[in-house]
Amino acid sequence: METYPRTDPVDCRIRGGVVAEMGRQLRPRPDEFVVRGDRGALLPGLADHHVHLAAMAAQDASLDVTALSRDVLASSVAQAVAGEDGWVRAVGYDDVVHGDLDRTVLDAWNRVLPVRVQHRSGALWLVNSPGLERLGAPAAAHHGIERDSAGRPTGRLWRADPWLRKALGGRPPSLRAVGARLAALGVTHVADATPEEGAGVLVPEAVRREELPQHVMVMASDAELPPHPRLAVGPLKLVVADHALPDVDDLAGRMRWAHRDGRPVAVHCATRTALALTLAALDLAGGLDGDRVEHCAVSDAGAAEELASRQIRVVTQPTLIALRGDDYWGRVDPEDRPDLWRYAGLLRAGVRVAVSSDAPYGDPDPWACMRAASERLTLSGRVLGANERVPMEVALRGMLSPLDDPGGPVRRVAVGRPADLVLLDRPLREALRAPDASHVRATFIEGRIAYGARYLG
Repeated sequence: METYPRTDPVDCRIRGGVVAEMGRQLRPRPDEFVVRGDRGALLPGLADHHVHLAAMAAQDASLDVTALSRDVLASSVAQAVAGEDGWVRAVGYDDVVHGDLDRTVLDAWNRVLPVRVQHRSGALWLVNSPGLERLGAPAAAHHGIERDSAGRPTGRLWRADPWLRKALGGRPPSLRAVGARLAALGVTHVADATPEEGAGVLVPEAVRREELPQHVMVMASDAELPPHPRLAVGPLKLVVADHALPDVDDLAGRMRWAHRDGRPVAVHCATRTALALTLAALDLAGGLDGDRVEHCAVSDAGAAEELASRQIRVVTQPTLIALRGDDYWGRVDPEDRPDLWRYAGLLRAGVRVAVSSDAPYGDPDPWACMRAASERLTLSGRVLGANERVPMEVALRGMLSPLDDPGGPVRRVAVGRPADLVLLDRPLREALRAPDASHVRATFIEGRIAYGARYLG
């Protein structure tokens, strides 16, 4: 097999969770088994630098309304059967496609079962009257519960996931299927970007129970992790919500709090305003190595230079162009279009950039991510940001960078390095010519097979 970054064929021996030996025609020892490489590429395992693991698990048990019209959405909610928790749960709502929703609209569709519908951004839940009553929302004091002039909940819950999770009182979803799915894609490292309290407990518990085989970096505010070789505390995730922009001094104060604890910050920025506010707050707080911006969905050349001068990393999501690029094109001001989801322009300015999925809001397939970064094609075939295209090798290098240094030096297959690896069924050059998850032949995490046992031989 060829071992990244080498292209000459060699054998690779794994012992004790690390690459122990590399060379031509290594002889198996009596206590070893052989995985045939057949000249396929052996890469460091891929890293997804921004996912939401619990949301991925929850989506699997939900009604996905992404491709439905408003009329079909209405009939689907009306005819839906409640899940194990007694709720009708839907995801993928888009206000542009489906129109405005609130408790009144949902009640007209279904007033028998409690219904909750998640906006595609993950920032908003829409809940009908039976659902609000079950949650105790009319009497609750949570700031995310939107109310009308009479003080009645409208059914819109803004960034209220921690409160909602507690009010539901249910068991957290199993992450076993999520871990298996990611392993089948060649993903061995993930950064869980869920900011709410609770994620700092749920995800580590899933790793400890071996539901998640991946190495996980947790970005939640309550990330106090038990010692574990596959767990790490990452930067503190902060959200600059466009519907309720924070005060710059308050944002800077939260940044200082994280920095005093030795944690960089990872700031969600989806608009020019949010990015400008973040840069101003970082100037007030002072930077820390590892500070990063998540998404950076709109940034002009000046903003790119400001990010580079402060050595702020960017984690971007090219698959959102493939999934929603036509919507972005129609929704934003024309002058913003060249600045949407920049990639090559950020690199030219000297910004460290890595790609990620933002799953379940984006496609978790890293091979689709490489295609999207290289092609920048929308569903209709429009090229969104031709000057922002990068070679697939560039997107791959971002996925090979460490979780705590997105866009930094790539991990390599070398003696003494961790045996977190992905074996392809063909040479890397061929795989990148037409990237597809079907090229993943086996995935190894800490030297153990996490996917592809059928290829032993």
